[in-house]
Formats: sequence, C-alpha cells, structure tokens
Amino acid sequence: MTVVAEVVRSGFVESVHHGVVAFTDRPGVGETGVPFFPRSSNKPLQTVGMLRHGLVPREETDLAMISASHDGEPFHVERVRGILGAAGLGLEALGCPAQLPFGEAPRNAWLRNGGSAEPILMNCSGKHAGMLATCVINGWPLASYLDPRHPLQVALAEAVSELAGEPIAAAGVDGCGAPVLAISPVALARSFQRLVEAAPGTQERRVADAMRAHPELVAGTDSPDTVLMGKVPGLLMKSGADGVVAAAVPGAGGIAIKISDGAARARVPVLLEALRRLGVEAPPLDEPVLGGGLRVGEVRAAW
Repeated sequence: MTVVAEVVRSGFVESVHHGVVAFTDRPGVGETGVPFFPRSSNKPLQTVGMLRHGLVPREETDLAMISASHDGEPFHVERVRGILGAAGLGLEALGCPAQLPFGEAPRNAWLRNGGSAEPILMNCSGKHAGMLATCVINGWPLASYLDPRHPLQVALAEAVSELAGEPIAAAGVDGCGAPVLAISPVALARSFQRLVEAAPGTQERRVADAMRAHPELVAGTDSPDTVLMGKVPGLLMKSGADGVVAAAVPGAGGIAIKISDGAARARVPVLLEALRRLGVEAPPLDEPVLGGGLRVGEVRAAW
C-alpha cells in the first residue's frame, strides 16, 4: 500500500496513512483494480436502481435524502418521515438499527431533550425509506427487504454492477443491515463520473443533481461533503465508512479513495489533492491536529 497522507505534529511526522486513489482518466495510486466495499459511497448508485424500478419521489429533493448518510438533524428526520408517510408506511417499517443522531450537535440536543436511540435517527434511514417506498410501488414484501435475495436487493445489485461497469465481486452486510456490494476503486470512480455526465433528466443525472442542489441533506450542515459540494462547481461527493470517499466533476473525471486503516481524517486532504491533479480548484479544508485544545499540526496529502 502507498502512503497517501501523513500526520504532522509540532513539525514531526508522527504517523502515516496508506491507501488507494483511483481516477477514471489517469493512473492512480495503489491497487485500484482490487475490489473493496465502498460502504455508503454506493448509495447514489443504489438510488439510481430504485428509480429504475419505479420509485417516484415526492420531489427531487428526496433523492438526496435517499442517497444520504445524514447527521440526524431535525430537517433530516422530518424528510425521512415524509418519504415513509408518502408510501403509506410508519416508522416501524424501518429495518435499520436504532441509533442516536450521527452528528455531535444534533446528538447532544436530542439527549438534552430526553431522546433515546431510534431507527429513524440512524444515518442510513433515508436509504431504507427509499428502499421501502420502492417495495411498496412494486408490491414486493416489506419484512424481508434487507435479504440479499429479495427482488429489491437483486435489482439494486444489478444497477450498481451496470453503473460500475464490472461484476459485483462480493456481497456483505453493511452497518445498517442492508447488503453492501464490493467493486473496485476505479469502478467506483467511473460510476460517479457516469452520474455527473449523464444527460439531463436521466435517472443518473437526477440523483447527481439532487445531491448537488441539496448537499446539506447528503451528510450534515457542516460536513465536508456539504461544504465542498457547496464550494466546488459541479462536484458530486459521497463519503463512506472506513475511510472511503468518491467524487466526480463533469469534464474533469471521477475519483475514488480508500484509506486502508479506515481513518476518516485522511480522506479530505487526499481528496483535495486528487481534485487539484484533475485541474479542479478546491478550497482548503483543514484537518487540524490538536494538542491541549490548540492546533499543533495537520493531516496532509503525501502521495
């Protein structure tokens, strides 16, 4: 594995992060053709699969929510509730585990108000709401919608494989209980480029446009995904657990990054460097290293 980021504390390199960086139009870093689990970076591809199988969102904004790993802010929760309600479903239909809000601020606020863990607060609840709505439209069973053999999951796997341009290498169970599908980093980069460069009005472009128009739904108000999509024209970005992020800019290319040790802190510096190598102007977005509450270093790209 190649070193892609280093942690500098008080001028001294104290640790490094290894990883893979894949591009669609040039050689990458590391074993870009070896399959891995993109985790939540697969969500936009799954949303395309839902549209292909009849999902009718109340409005295009819902597509951003269905593709999200949200922070559990009040507006996230209400939109998930609305997606379920429009399908004639209650919160009890959700098959994701009960959790507290993923974001620190909404979590603290929820706890101060006496709240406890609930499935709708889980950061994948938007995806699950979309899956359930797709099942309702097709008359598919609801109780077993997370089974890899369920018609829904078979359909979504076909969509992911088609968009990636390669077969699914393996299937596992993600943290939310839904199937997670393994593809290569270069295939993930290719699939994101297909989303942003698809013709207007296609299912692929609808998902990309909804996410870029409403980045605050994709993650959270202050998340890197939200901030960068708001500042870089045309950027589509979706982070995933265990150090994954995928991105694309129309006319520039696609990117997929996997940090080997799963460290989320290394993703943004590496992504910013990857965007610059594609000729995309990206704003600085610090990953500071703190000591005693003060900034004493940084995480920086090193490949």
